[in-house]
Amino acid sequence: MKKGILIWTLSAIVYLGAVIGGYNVYASINPKTEEHANQKTADQEGENMNHDHGDHSTNTISEVTPKVSYTNGEITIELKDKNNHVPELEVSHEKYMHFIVVSSDLQEYHHLHPEKMGDGIYKQKVSLEGNSYKAFVDIKPKGLQYSVMPIEFHAGEAHHEHGNNDLAADTDFTKTINGKTVELTAESFEVNKEVTLNFDLKDAKPEPHLGALGHVVVLDEDGEKYIHVHPVADDKTVFDTKFDKPGIYKIWAEFKFEGQVNVYPFVIEVK
Repeated sequence: MKKGILIWTLSAIVYLGAVIGGYNVYASINPKTEEHANQKTADQEGENMNHDHGDHSTNTISEVTPKVSYTNGEITIELKDKNNHVPELEVSHEKYMHFIVVSSDLQEYHHLHPEKMGDGIYKQKVSLEGNSYKAFVDIKPKGLQYSVMPIEFHAGEAHHEHGNNDLAADTDFTKTINGKTVELTAESFEVNKEVTLNFDLKDAKPEPHLGALGHVVVLDEDGEKYIHVHPVADDKTVFDTKFDKPGIYKIWAEFKFEGQVNVYPFVIEVK
């Protein structure tokens, strides 16, 4: 009886060793199995984060370099990628390009959609006062990383430094434009925390504007940090964003009423 138990025990040990040895051989032949699973999870997380309601900000390496010039009342944008080729653009909120222009004092604001005139060339007629401006070329190049960065250019002879704008945080967050009133509410404006910008349209019914009920553009007081954020849902005028440094920021909230887009400016202080 004891001899049988001993034989059974030795057989079990041999079998277990064979199983472990076989697994090690399999793992050495297929070393990327676990790596592939981890990569798939990371890719899925990236896909989940790439949604239309998120904000577009300066946070990645850019493989496309736009050039901006202004002559005789017309803006010209030229796009080239890192290999000096013309990048192909994807549609983002009904347009291939959202072109934001602000004056040096952050008082003048334009949200434009230049037309393609040739390979990598886009043009837009616009009347600008004699001033220094910063442009933000908001695009989605196919298969390329891109970060929206400020591009300075000048109209006329006047050159004004950005940042010398004497911005002060608003004390009244209710604005009326063309007879339509909008109130901005937020629990707080704190650095490195998600901030919810809730725009109360006072029972007015906004119309869809570029594939959403509204658009919000945010710049810091130096005109360097750019944020373009869309509503958290298709039926809301609520926007989530985050500020990575304290300071004064200017917000332009765009809403469309009766075929006309109103731009509501707000100045906030993030602490």
